Amino acid sequence: MAKPRNLRLVTVKPACESCHVRRLCLPVSLDAPDVERLDTLVHRRGPFKRGETLYQAGDTFGNLYAIQAGAIKTYGLTNEGQEQITGFHLPGELVGMDAIHSKVHPCHAVALENTWVCEVPFDRLEALSAQVPGLQKEFIRIMSRELVADQDSLMMMGKLSAEQRVLRLLTNIYRRLRVRLGNVEEIRLPMTREDIANYVGLTTETVSRVLARLREEGVIEFRNRNVRFLDLDAAQRIAR
Repeated sequence: MAKPRNLRLVTVKPACESCHVRRLCLPVSLDAPDVERLDTLVHRRGPFKRGETLYQAGDTFGNLYAIQAGAIKTYGLTNEGQEQITGFHLPGELVGMDAIHSKVHPCHAVALENTWVCEVPFDRLEALSAQVPGLQKEFIRIMSRELVADQDSLMMMGKLSAEQRVLRLLTNIYRRLRVRLGNVEEIRLPMTREDIANYVGLTTETVSRVLARLREEGVIEFRNRNVRFLDLDAAQRIAR
C-alpha cells in the first residue's frame, strides 16, 4: 500500500486550480488563513494500482477520501460470499461517507485503475467545519450530492429494462465525467463489463448484447472501454 505523504496546498496551489477535487481541498469561499488550516488536514495517497484496497468492510472509520485521479469501486459481500458492487466513484467524489454514523466501513473500496486520493481525517474536518462556515456549507453540499447518487443507484435496480439499466449507468458516468473533464465527446470507462453487469443486476452476456444492439441502432459507439454517444438524446430518452 502506498505510503501517505503531506500535500501542502500552499506550495501546490497552481495545481489545485485545475484539480478535480479543488472544491473539497480548496473551497472558493475560504480566505487564506482558513486555507492554511485546511492544508494541515490533507494527505495525498497513491497511486493505488488496479485491485488494491483503500479500505475493507469492518475497518474502523477515521478518514474520508476525495478521489483526485482514477476511480474506485465499492462493494459488499452477499450471504453466499459473492461480490455486490454498490457504487463507482470518480474524480472529485468522496468515498467513506457511509461509515460516518456507525464508525465502521460497511463495504470494501478498491481501485479500478491507478488512483490517487486526498485523505482527510473526519474528526479534524468536522471540528474545522464548525469553525469555518464556508467549509461547513461545502461539506453539506457534498453530502447532499452523495445522497442523490445513492437514490440514482436504487432507481437503477427498479423495474427497468436491460437497455434502460445500462444506459442509465453510461449516461450517469458520462455526465459526471463531463462536469470534471469538460465538454468531451468520448469517455473511457474505468470498470469492466463484468463490473457493469454486477452493478446493474444483469449477466455479462446481457450487457454485451445490449451494447451491441445500441451500437447497431446508432445510439453509441463502444470500443474496448471507450464510449461515444452518437445520439445522446435517444440514449437519455431510452434511459428514462
